[in-house]
Amino acid sequence: MKKKILTTAILASIAGVAHAQSSVTLYGIIDAGVNYISNVKNATNGSSHQFSYGDGVAQGSRWGLRGTEDLGGGLKAIFVLENGFNSGNGTAGQGGAMFGRQAFVGLTQSNIGSLTFGRQYSLSTDILGSQYSTGGNTVSGNWAYHFNDVDQLTSSRINNAVKFQSVNFSGFTFGGLYGFSNSTSFAGAPQTGTTANPIAGSSRAYSFGANYGYGPFSLGAAYTDITYPGQTTPSTTTSIANLPATQTSVPLRDLRSFGVGGRYIVGPATLWALWTNTLLSPISTSSTLYNAYEVGGKYAFTPALSGALGYTYSRASGSQSAHWNQVNASVDYALSKRTDVYGLVSYQDASGTLPNGQKVQAQIGDSSSSIYQPSGTGSQDQVAIRVGIRHKF
Repeated sequence: MKKKILTTAILASIAGVAHAQSSVTLYGIIDAGVNYISNVKNATNGSSHQFSYGDGVAQGSRWGLRGTEDLGGGLKAIFVLENGFNSGNGTAGQGGAMFGRQAFVGLTQSNIGSLTFGRQYSLSTDILGSQYSTGGNTVSGNWAYHFNDVDQLTSSRINNAVKFQSVNFSGFTFGGLYGFSNSTSFAGAPQTGTTANPIAGSSRAYSFGANYGYGPFSLGAAYTDITYPGQTTPSTTTSIANLPATQTSVPLRDLRSFGVGGRYIVGPATLWALWTNTLLSPISTSSTLYNAYEVGGKYAFTPALSGALGYTYSRASGSQSAHWNQVNASVDYALSKRTDVYGLVSYQDASGTLPNGQKVQAQIGDSSSSIYQPSGTGSQDQVAIRVGIRHKF
């Protein structure tokens, strides 16, 4: 009898240790608020303003599962499944994909890094968007990112990807990613579809980047290249404020983006600067080069209250010529570690005239902010104001 009790106790203890070595965490963000947008293009009366419920501006609403299993010797199995949704109507984001934000599994070694497989962020998003942009550093979020995320700073999610990310080597980290097209055509072969509709699934991508941090200073760079970005599922949005060369009627053959960013933290203040250079190469028209120059800063007045200001100058050249100036201002107050309320204002001014005589339009926000549209014909400026609440769990 004593032996049975001892055996049962030992088995229970072993099972408890095994269970402790594995974990699954449920997490998420709900970001909701009320927006005012000026000069919204309206099919009935041209250009007008709009008051509306707005989801996912500071950060996209999401829920996810994150898990690890300790395999011993510093080796762990890891996975992430993350779903995006609209808190206003409950619908799924990212084209309705169940885990459209992220879905990957892999291994991580404590002294080397991680190797993961699945739908994952590019290094442009991991490094530049999260650390060196106004969108990543403040609650201006998706309003401060650039037109439809053309330079891949916020939502550059690559399908069928194999990704390596190193651990921190005395402040230096690096990584690389390759996304398979999973097309029946081998790499470099002529596409079998039409120029207006290349073969579905023909998009492949690669991305790499590096980051270095020393004390209060950090510097990062990243490069991402996506062929036939419109053929991904969910589709990668690629238009720039209605410039004809990047409309869906003229699909892109290639999207190439490179950027460098820096950040400095001094006391309660954080300062950053970012430059991105993006080349959009359509199938049947001339290419458009997009450059964005961004500077910004935020200041923590108290542990709970902070304010931020950012400025971005954007320029398109090549097949089209246009300029945009945008200012983003925000204030954020933390009610707790998980809940904050915020207010923000964004203003954009556009200049330039298209070959057809139409003026270049202003358009605040990335592809996640599509509740409003480019400013109406004849309007080259746009104002966006928001009061919101964000809860993390």
